[in-house]
Amino acid sequence: MSKIHAAITAVHGYVPDYILTNKELESIVETTDEWIVSRTGIKERRILKGEGLGVSDMAVHAVNGLLEKRGISAEEIDLIIFCTTTPDLPFPASANILGAKIGAKNAWGYDLNAACSGFIYGLSTAAQFIEAGKHQKVLVVGGDKMSSIVNYKDRTTCIIFGDGCGAVLLEPNEEGNGVMDSILRSDGNGMPYLHQKAGGSARPASHETVDANEHVVYQEGQAVFKFAVTNMANVAAEIMDRNGLTADDVTWLVPHQANKRIIDATSSRMGVGSEKVMVNIDRYGNTTNGTIPLCLWEWESQLNKGDTLILAAFGGGFTWGSVYLKWAY
Repeated sequence: MSKIHAAITAVHGYVPDYILTNKELESIVETTDEWIVSRTGIKERRILKGEGLGVSDMAVHAVNGLLEKRGISAEEIDLIIFCTTTPDLPFPASANILGAKIGAKNAWGYDLNAACSGFIYGLSTAAQFIEAGKHQKVLVVGGDKMSSIVNYKDRTTCIIFGDGCGAVLLEPNEEGNGVMDSILRSDGNGMPYLHQKAGGSARPASHETVDANEHVVYQEGQAVFKFAVTNMANVAAEIMDRNGLTADDVTWLVPHQANKRIIDATSSRMGVGSEKVMVNIDRYGNTTNGTIPLCLWEWESQLNKGDTLILAAFGGGFTWGSVYLKWAY
């Protein structure tokens, strides 16, 4: 009997209509288009506008598009893993809210929070359910409404983040395609350099925390950059070494879109040319959990059955990891 792998059989994404350009940011905070592009590679990002709209509303668009492509109903979904740092509510899980909105009556689900590495963590976790024979159709959703936790007076963070969501469907595959390997890492000692100061159980919301503007992303950029450049690049190279892959074997590098310089360092460490790297940070910024599935969605038409993909991410906490994937369709 052939080994069962968890293969992506459909992918779809969604980004909001509103485009926040660098030019508009120049009128909001002290910065320039040249400064932003030279340091991050970002030219614009999408922002979800509208009263009461959360990350699940973007996910509905992404998942419904995916289901239509695959030709299945939401009732066929067994499990929803929603990778997000900005859930609609502290509870219930956005996975449950999404399930109700799309009519996934037979699915259970939960949220997974590993900051920007969440989708990598979620993909690896979902693969275990497929490989164990427990489930046949698992949705992995990655998305964030980062505009909800960004301080638009802080030029070091507000230039980076945008809103967006992507989703993939995993199903069993016996042809040798799917998730082949993953390496996941974390180091909680990185917490002080990238986190949200208030809003959790250790520091609940109060007049004091709101007045101090502590419900937003806090980042010490230089420390995060140094750690990310090294570890995201190293883990991508490590998964190649572990599986005997050379740069020639890699069809596409699918990197987390945090910073163009981090992406370049990762591809350089792997020996992969820029023509093999998926990059959309210039148009969407860092959508946190949404970056990798949005890349897969945008490049779907260029992907062929059997293509070798290396996914790599780095996030606050710190978290980081890589997935070796063979495309299944």
